[in-house]
Amino acid sequence: ITLAGDLYMPKDVRGKIAAIAVSGPYGAVKEQSSGLYAQTMAEQGFVTLAFDPSYTGESGGTPRHVSSPDINTEDFSAAVDFLGLQEEVDRERIGIIGICGWGGMALNATAIDIRIKAVATIVMYDMSRVIAHGYFDSHTPETRKTLKEQLAAQRLIDSQTGTFAPASGGLPEEADETLPKFIVDYANYYKKPRGFHERSINSNGAWTATNALSFMNMPLLSYANEISVPVLIIAGEKAHSRYFSEDAYRQVGSDDKELLIIPGASHVDLYDNEAGVIPFGKLANFFHVKLT
Repeated sequence: ITLAGDLYMPKDVRGKIAAIAVSGPYGAVKEQSSGLYAQTMAEQGFVTLAFDPSYTGESGGTPRHVSSPDINTEDFSAAVDFLGLQEEVDRERIGIIGICGWGGMALNATAIDIRIKAVATIVMYDMSRVIAHGYFDSHTPETRKTLKEQLAAQRLIDSQTGTFAPASGGLPEEADETLPKFIVDYANYYKKPRGFHERSINSNGAWTATNALSFMNMPLLSYANEISVPVLIIAGEKAHSRYFSEDAYRQVGSDDKELLIIPGASHVDLYDNEAGVIPFGKLANFFHVKLT
């Protein structure tokens, strides 16, 4: 699998400097939120890489629109590989940023890859937790059993047809205000000029129907207590995902960790800076101080 990424360079690079790999949100591409973060952090003096995860965007891998805890954790390590090969980069000063579902992947990568010297997450999701147990852990054992039965049946259909059916549903083209607010927010970002991109799964497609299986069986953050490098976890006060960040903060073993809650901010407010609430200054200072 070949990862595709956009490399950003600060002006006036002198000697070897710190670098940051960025990915997410879940179902997005590098031209959306991660590209904004990478470009802005490059303006703050870092070599940065915004990359498309495997099987999505311009990255390789078939079938398309597939994710997994293992593959996407490895994607961050592959990004660190690439940054470490750049002549401008100090290999001992590489950090990562994970947005939304890639926040959980970023923490998971940091737990195993000791080359990652600092990590920041933005409105993180623990994708294995939400897929396996539902929002706010609402799935009952019966719900989980039914879901496994449905996915097993879908695998049989896929094997018979030789195709991978997309998941049903997806974001509505027009946000219905009777829907949950976070769905409306997603639609207003991914389906509108504000954030639309033709290669984005959330803008113009769907994950495969059986994509959930590996997340249901392989929990992320199992070794978050082993993270010993600096950690900055950022969430919106009004984000539906806030509890993932708060729980991850408690799980992380580092003595150098911070949970930053942005007043009044929703989940999608931290995808772009339309609301003017992304703490880019805080992020830049975190990595300038911690990647020393």
